[in-house]
Amino acid sequence: MPKLTEQQKRHLRALGHKLKPVVMISGDGFSPPVREELELQLLHHELLKVRVSIGERTQRDTLIEEMCTAVGAVLIQRIGNIALLYRSNPDKPRLKLA
Repeated sequence: MPKLTEQQKRHLRALGHKLKPVVMISGDGFSPPVREELELQLLHHELLKVRVSIGERTQRDTLIEEMCTAVGAVLIQRIGNIALLYRSNPDKPRLKLA
């Protein structure tokens, strides 16, 4: 995934503002079924919100970083327990970056 400029991230944050969380992670953490669902949703939506309801802030940060690395996504924004992730669909890109 190429590095995104601040202008591109700003554009994605604006698009993500109206989105609702699609994937929710809690008790079991980042399990294989959650990873599969995250992969599917990223292929379909490219930009999505993930609710991470686990432990303290440092645990959430670690989990979000692990999650982004595992699926090849970029963390666009994190507010509280909501993370906005982006990964372009290689076959059919849906979002045009500014």
